[in-house]
Amino acid sequence: MTLPLPPASDLAARMGRVASIAAAHADSVDRDGRFPLHTLEALKAERLLGIQIAADLGGEGAGFAAIAELCSQLGQACASSAMIFAMHHIKCSSLVEHAEDNEWQRGFMRRVAAEQLLLGSATTEGGIGGNLRNSICAIEVADGICRLEKDATVISYGTEADAILITSRAHKDAAPSDQVMTVFLKGQYSLEKTADWDTLGMRGTRSDGFIFKGEAPAEQILPKPFAEIAAQSMLAASHILWSGVWYGIAVDAVARAQSFVRAAARKSPGVVPPGALRLAEVANLLQMVRSNVVAALKAYEDARHDGDRLSSFGFSVAMNNVKLASSETIIDIINQAMLISGIQAYRNGTPYSLGRHLRDAHSARLMISNDRILGNTSNMLLVHKLDTRLLG
Repeated sequence: MTLPLPPASDLAARMGRVASIAAAHADSVDRDGRFPLHTLEALKAERLLGIQIAADLGGEGAGFAAIAELCSQLGQACASSAMIFAMHHIKCSSLVEHAEDNEWQRGFMRRVAAEQLLLGSATTEGGIGGNLRNSICAIEVADGICRLEKDATVISYGTEADAILITSRAHKDAAPSDQVMTVFLKGQYSLEKTADWDTLGMRGTRSDGFIFKGEAPAEQILPKPFAEIAAQSMLAASHILWSGVWYGIAVDAVARAQSFVRAAARKSPGVVPPGALRLAEVANLLQMVRSNVVAALKAYEDARHDGDRLSSFGFSVAMNNVKLASSETIIDIINQAMLISGIQAYRNGTPYSLGRHLRDAHSARLMISNDRILGNTSNMLLVHKLDTRLLG
């Protein structure tokens, strides 16, 4: 029997309880560069890590729209917590959207839902310059066992993850772009730390570098080529869910600026505060980001069941543009919000402080470099006509 999907209000209420906990610890998570364990415990208690899994496998069948909304909600409280939640569900999408009738994959999804497992990702590698669509390392398979060693320059929350989905070449003679993704469970791999995550922002994601060494049953290699997984689910999931997080950061920045302007108006009744006009401008920018994400969700839902369309240049260009627009605009929004509140936003420890927001937001242009995305988009536009329709 298929269970009914939870109402959006139920998901929002559950995330609201998580967000209140995340907000209480956000400044210390940022200051100390520590993993937001309190948030993870709350996410597991509210059973929000398995919501994307289908209902017949123990999940709730939540789609990207519902999850993006939750990313935004948590992003308003703690950006690091929200990014961890987003990255977990990006990995979930690789399982959910490509499981088909693979029994191991379906069984693992049951475990994710039942045990609220946290999924990590290892798609970057030393020597490839951040290009996740190329690998140097190769998976080795012998006697039903797969083995992999990878110089993973970044594995977000690697030591806290319950499983890591990792990319490699399909075999030792495969081309760099001929990749597979393998699921390794905690206990099936070791991590030797090579780089410490001491960064400007997103400090709580603990995206340290590691030498990864894993050994597991070969059935844990996902049967779909990684090229298809990347094009048909990861691309949209990454750019949409990340944008949800970034929108949440910007929302909280604007809310703080609005509170500042309102407080100034109460002190001087009948006088328009100096920041009021700038607040109106920044609200317009915020709406543009929101519209951008909503349009991306519609584009994905329209193409979701058409593999050719998901793999098309046109869809890739559209998703790339979502990421570019969101990641660039939120920095403008937070800069403007800081100007509205002035020194109170510049200082730490005030109700209007925006230092953490601004530092976290600067990661947006670097998570898959915007320059790399622009380069990929420019190459596609050489052979693909730009879609200029107002309504798709």
